[in-house]
Amino acid sequence: MDSKRLLPMADHVRGKRSAVTCQLKCDNQCLGEVCNTTSNGYFRDIASSAVSRRAVLGGSAGAVALFGASRFDAPAAAAPLSEQALAEGRRGARRSPLNFEAIRPVDFKVDEFNVPEGYSWKPIIRWGDPLFADSPAFDPKKQTAAAARKQFGYDNDYTEIIDIPGSEGRRAVMFVNHEYTNENIMFPPTMPIEDQREIGMINHGLTVVELERKNTASPFSYVKGARLNRRIVIDDAYRMTGPAAGSELLKTKADPSGTKVLGTLGNCSGGLTPWGTLLSGEENFHSYFRAEGTSPEEKRYGLTDKATVRGWEKSDPRFDTRNKGFENETNRFGWIVEVDPFDPKSTPRKHTALGRFKHEGANVIVAENGHVVAYSGDDEKFDYLYKFVSKRKYRKNDRRHNMRLLEEGDLYVAKFSGNSPASEIDGKGTLPSDGAFDGTGRWLPLTKDGKSMVEGMSLEEVLVHTRIAADRLGATKMDRCEDVQPSLHSRRVYVACTNNSDRAKPGKAGVDEPNPRAENRDGHIVEIDELGEQTSLRFAWNLMLVCGDPATDENTYFAGYPREHVSPISCPDNLAFDSVGNLWISTDGAPDGIGYNDGLFKVTLTGRDRGRVEQFLSVPRDAETCGPIVRDQEKTVFVAVQHPGEEGTWEEPNSYFPDYDNTLPRPTVVQVYKKAPAKGRGRGRK
Repeated sequence: MDSKRLLPMADHVRGKRSAVTCQLKCDNQCLGEVCNTTSNGYFRDIASSAVSRRAVLGGSAGAVALFGASRFDAPAAAAPLSEQALAEGRRGARRSPLNFEAIRPVDFKVDEFNVPEGYSWKPIIRWGDPLFADSPAFDPKKQTAAAARKQFGYDNDYTEIIDIPGSEGRRAVMFVNHEYTNENIMFPPTMPIEDQREIGMINHGLTVVELERKNTASPFSYVKGARLNRRIVIDDAYRMTGPAAGSELLKTKADPSGTKVLGTLGNCSGGLTPWGTLLSGEENFHSYFRAEGTSPEEKRYGLTDKATVRGWEKSDPRFDTRNKGFENETNRFGWIVEVDPFDPKSTPRKHTALGRFKHEGANVIVAENGHVVAYSGDDEKFDYLYKFVSKRKYRKNDRRHNMRLLEEGDLYVAKFSGNSPASEIDGKGTLPSDGAFDGTGRWLPLTKDGKSMVEGMSLEEVLVHTRIAADRLGATKMDRCEDVQPSLHSRRVYVACTNNSDRAKPGKAGVDEPNPRAENRDGHIVEIDELGEQTSLRFAWNLMLVCGDPATDENTYFAGYPREHVSPISCPDNLAFDSVGNLWISTDGAPDGIGYNDGLFKVTLTGRDRGRVEQFLSVPRDAETCGPIVRDQEKTVFVAVQHPGEEGTWEEPNSYFPDYDNTLPRPTVVQVYKKAPAKGRGRGRK
């Protein structure tokens, strides 16, 4: 078959950027019409600009005090994370013990997992590894859907590890998203397409699995058959919560109540709540459905009347919303999912109060006044940044109460303003005359006190068609907001804007100060200071990083740190913090942007080294770096290596990661840990 028919993005991507990813992850969204066709402008708030840069750089004194005692509830069944994380908020003045010399960037054709000198790495769990006592061993040539239900899923993304109480750090539970599948390298060509479809469906979803280790200096292994082990797949039930639950917009003939949904799709990043549950973001759900594709609502979410890449609509009528009674099925996806990893019999929930869009994830912080604030980005070109403020307040050690905090509250969308003249934003990334891309912003209410704040839309319509509601308020079109992480040290909020190659192209939104580069292929990091407190409706902002390779792009920016002394970085995706408040960034798309494999990077946020970027690891060929966890007090780091070798085929693999034994590549969660000094450069396969 003609490869251009299979991979229509092949002629539209630059460098290495995978046409396979474009097809399987987001259904070639860039080739279709831009979902956001509004003409939202950007206002310049000169009067308030005086507070912008000083407020962001100055921070909020004493804001960490609230978290000095504990970050999480302690449920009867478990206590999340270790003492390291519980004390995270009070260690800002200490140096991290995770010392390393930055590795050199690795050419995108190299099939190696690279770590710094003095570190080693180990796979914790791989696609297909058996989870239960009766799970069959993984055999790539004899895959079945029944076996997949009992094995670790494909394309691991968001990952979190929570210590089990009483284990002294020797046992933990790990939660993992499985975002999508790469059928081109998963199955032998002789396997019937119907079998591939069924197995692929089961390889989506979520996994909970127990881990164990000898001591905190040793790497983890997963525990087959452990009590908390769980696979949550496409036909498992989820309960809808919040104001839109039971709405006419969510009802189908299979669920006339509009409250029970089967499965979760496109699960990308996520977040750990203060009460010890996990949040998962449903992102590119549109690619799994065939629809009429004619209504404004369907167009705004990228739904079209064409056969899907995976053809699930041929196996299950709900994935073709042209079928009578399933018109609303797509409205049941695009939510934030909450899972209790300590209760294997619990029903996961989809929270309508947080709005429906292509959630990268959601990350929670308790505000100074006790309300819970959740931040989330809509990961599509020219879409928006959101935050949710709970109606009720957080109660320490009252897990039952806190488990309902995301069911009611107010939803906001961000509008940014720059403080530089429009003539100084030249599209190249040249700094304006005041020496920074910065300004102020407002959180515009979409819902408030259980009511719609958008004229002409009901509360349920705002929550189900959140993108359209945000359009009407004139929110700022961003360059793909992915992970949004609040720091428990400074309480500043960091937004990974991955890239937007369509910025300022004819007929599309032009540059502005929060998105200052035309055809932005390398992305940037936004730093936000919520003025006053986390529930404030005004904020100050600046661009912490304008990413790229300083050796080839003079308009990169690293918060003023000398460009010649940083690691090149492109396409920031997922974010994390270590115990002393350094920002860690995993990337997705660096091979296209700067010609190197994706990796994990440490960024210093304070002091004279503010803006210093140091590369810690590099993932293998064709892979994306996901789900970073940094336990620097234990001198260990975890990442999920997603879709290694995705541009290869079953017959001709592009990667042999992680086993390097001439078998097919397998998405894998990896632990990197400190070891005794060894000879060599610290680079290699294992």
